Amino acid sequence: MELFGIEFENWNTLILRLNWFAIVVLFGLVNVGIYILKKCIYKKSIIVDEINLGIGDSGVKLTYNRKDQEIAYKLWVELSTRKIGLLFDKEHDVISEVYISWYEFFKIARDLLKEIPASRLPYSNDLIELTEKVLNKGLRPHLTTWQAKYHKWHEKELACNNDDTPQELQRKYPHYEELVDDLLKTNKHMIEYKALLKKIAFQEK
Repeated sequence: MELFGIEFENWNTLILRLNWFAIVVLFGLVNVGIYILKKCIYKKSIIVDEINLGIGDSGVKLTYNRKDQEIAYKLWVELSTRKIGLLFDKEHDVISEVYISWYEFFKIARDLLKEIPASRLPYSNDLIELTEKVLNKGLRPHLTTWQAKYHKWHEKELACNNDDTPQELQRKYPHYEELVDDLLKTNKHMIEYKALLKKIAFQEK
């Protein structure tokens, strides 16, 4: 389809012909292309308080786009449907069940990041790095410090104590208060992370 043509009518007359239909179609395609690029590539930004997430002591600027929002939504769903995304209740929650939830989220979040195609890495790098920091600096330290020790004690006590409720039994752990204080601190960081993911995932696309 020819957009325009040029020809000489005679030695001193130049004729320019424009195909208006083709020009309108081309203009429409260009606008559609720009719209798609804005949706897929255009980045928004948000200031992240590292202290609230337990991963540092400063504020950093996180940029994200439509593709990042898809990742953020999946992570937010996992956090919102597990104990890790809810504030620990000292009266009713069971520590062993909380640890199962935390460990499962750690594995699922890691698997979600692995699913990101290499072609998307240049666009999603900020969100990937932030999530890795939250997992490795915000969540892993507590699990490394307490989970194995508590699990070993809990299994031993459970074998010879059938009278106490799970909540009563866990309060007998020698380092219970210290463990719970650290658990609550970590728990609050993960709730902050969940709130951040919600802002990213549900911001106007």
